[in-house]
Amino acid sequence: MSKGNIGVTSDNIFPVIKKFLYSDHEIFLRELISNAVDATQKLKTLSSVGEAKGDLGDLRVRVSLDKAKKTLTVSDHGIGMTAEEVDRYINQIAFSGAEEFVNQYKDKAEAIIGHFGLGFYSSFMVADKVEIFSQSYQEDAKAVHWSCEGSPEYTMEETIKAERGTDVVLHLNEEFSQYLEDATIEGLLKKYCKFLPVEIAFGKKKEWKDGKQVVVCDQDGNEEENIINNTEPAWTKKPSELKDEDYDKFYHELYPMQMDEPLFHIHLNVDYPFHLTGILYFPKIKSNLDVKRNKIQLYCNQVYVTDEVENIVPEYLTLLHGVIDSPDIPLNVSRSYLQSDNNVKKISGYITKKVADKLAELYKADKEDFAKKWDDIKMFIQFGMLTDEKFYEKAKGFALLKNIAGEYMPLGEYEAKVKDAQTDKDGNLVLLYTNDPDAHYTYIERAKQKGYDVLVMDGELDVHCMSQAEQKSQTTNDQQPTTSLRFVRVDSDTIENLIRKEEAEKDTYTDEQKEGLRKAFEGLLPSDADKLRYYVSCEAAAKDALPVFLTQNEFMRRMKEMAAHQQGMAFYGQMPDQYNLVVNTNHPLIQELVGKETAEQIQEEVEKPAEKEGDAPTKETVIKTVYKLDGEDERLKQLIDIALLASGQLKGEALARFVNRSVELL
Repeated sequence: MSKGNIGVTSDNIFPVIKKFLYSDHEIFLRELISNAVDATQKLKTLSSVGEAKGDLGDLRVRVSLDKAKKTLTVSDHGIGMTAEEVDRYINQIAFSGAEEFVNQYKDKAEAIIGHFGLGFYSSFMVADKVEIFSQSYQEDAKAVHWSCEGSPEYTMEETIKAERGTDVVLHLNEEFSQYLEDATIEGLLKKYCKFLPVEIAFGKKKEWKDGKQVVVCDQDGNEEENIINNTEPAWTKKPSELKDEDYDKFYHELYPMQMDEPLFHIHLNVDYPFHLTGILYFPKIKSNLDVKRNKIQLYCNQVYVTDEVENIVPEYLTLLHGVIDSPDIPLNVSRSYLQSDNNVKKISGYITKKVADKLAELYKADKEDFAKKWDDIKMFIQFGMLTDEKFYEKAKGFALLKNIAGEYMPLGEYEAKVKDAQTDKDGNLVLLYTNDPDAHYTYIERAKQKGYDVLVMDGELDVHCMSQAEQKSQTTNDQQPTTSLRFVRVDSDTIENLIRKEEAEKDTYTDEQKEGLRKAFEGLLPSDADKLRYYVSCEAAAKDALPVFLTQNEFMRRMKEMAAHQQGMAFYGQMPDQYNLVVNTNHPLIQELVGKETAEQIQEEVEKPAEKEGDAPTKETVIKTVYKLDGEDERLKQLIDIALLASGQLKGEALARFVNRSVELL
């Protein structure tokens, strides 16, 4: 038996390893299994070139627990190690300047494990003692037993081992007794080892029978081992070897709790200038930006690494599901390192291009089928267009708009469709939209009567996409603005003002008459200054329009909607909702309220001599008197409630009063 010190010049190596693993100590099992699989794969390679003689036999990696001894063992039948190899690979940690290294990374320990080949030592995070029993494949090699109790000191001696391969035995610390539980270990194996290329066995295969779990036996009566992994996952195969049902089956293997079928998939396979394989799926994403991301799983040679891939693919791609497998992505290093790594940038760019090309291909191949799926992928595509200029350029040809008739088309086609009808007198193309067709029904009908089309823009990112499209449409010629694109919600003004075709009709009402109307309606409007404000204006709208209706300023409303998703715009979100109550001075009902005699009556009242000094009436006092602004005019209340009702704002007690008043007026 020999004793010695592990080849580091500082005793700090184990505290550093333990510090790193404190928050992610479960990684030890992934590292040990990965080493066992590597040893098995190396043996296969040596056998293929004739260096390893004889039958390879059983190559399964096995994980076993002994609760009485408090041990966890990982066993393989791979290449094994000689005493010299144990000394080289275990005792001599493979880096120079060990003390400098430890000092450099003691506060950045996430850069150690995996990146510097110290995966084996992660076992000391959960174990008080680790033993290795190894028998090399080499003829006449002696088996070796290595033991260490979490310090640089170790012992190594010859031993007897019946089979080729390596057993790593962890004597678990009391603090980590959860790793003696079958369910815990099986859960970790399924998380990290689900698709390793060598079979991983843990315990016996069981099934439910007669209300209880029983061990499954083969035809010869032998108990079957519980195989954790699929050694040939779909992404490792060629696309020509797979059918659509194979891709769907693999999707549910990745996400067994996912009930919906994916809409379509992209198979990634590239060998140069980097290595990358994988399958990405497009799930149904209808709404809610807080959808669960972290659905793309990152693997390195079929070893699970993480499902947090924000630093490897653009943020919008994290809405996709699936697998990315690449040995060229540096693991366990800082976020800033990932963001600046050239391979990561190339891989990110490649994936973005493949996704955009696939979507363009699907749209070109079958526009009708693509339109059917649009509502389910709309958020993903919009998110990409808003955050990635290159993706925007590719996606603008298949990013669809939907109108109230249920027709889908890209922006360019839609512009051509409505250009003649919806270009205003200044040459600007105005696209009308609604985010609630039922609530805006009256306004939509007014637009349709004018021969205009209306879009349905009810998605969470629609308002941002409209602003982006408007900005990109503002081209210049000799530094002078040319025609531009404007989106306006159909209820944001009178239809005549939304798409101005000619100069507005001159209002024949006097200032006194309009002031009287404003005062009349303002006195009867509901008020909640902190949450809701109404302003009254008098405008000469069409005679067949409503006598009184509500509009909402496009800019302010859009800013409030955008503030819901952008912290920097919180100011707008805190402002009260503001509506404009438009009194249609061309409508007969309004003209009944304000006749020519009213203006004359106001003037007469103002010019009346005062009965005594100081009693001369002001114009405002006269207006209030003439228009009876004492809150008793039921007709005014009825007109206001009609406007509120048409905009979906008449509810509760106010709605009940309106119904009762309507019955009385009838």
